[in-house]
Amino acid sequence: MPPTTPRIQVTLDSELADAVAEFGGTEPRSRAVRDLALRGAEAMRAERAGESDAQEHLLRIAAGDDDRYDFAVSESLHAAR
Repeated sequence: MPPTTPRIQVTLDSELADAVAEFGGTEPRSRAVRDLALRGAEAMRAERAGESDAQEHLLRIAAGDDDRYDFAVSESLHAAR
C-alpha cells in the first residue's frame, strides 16, 4: 500500500549524518531528519525576518524618519577623523 503523503529521498552525507547523530537522540532517523528540516526552516524564516527588519530600519534612517540617528552628528564625527 503506497503512503498517503509524498516522500522524498535524502542522501545521508557526512554533514547530515553528523547532525542526525548530534541532534537525533533516540528517535528514528527519518523523524530526526524531519525535525532538523523543520527547525532549519524556522531558523531561515527568522533570518529572513531579521534581514527585512534591518532593511526597513536603514530605509527609515535614510528617509530621516528615525530620530535616533542624526546625520549632522555623523558628519561631524566623520570630519573630525
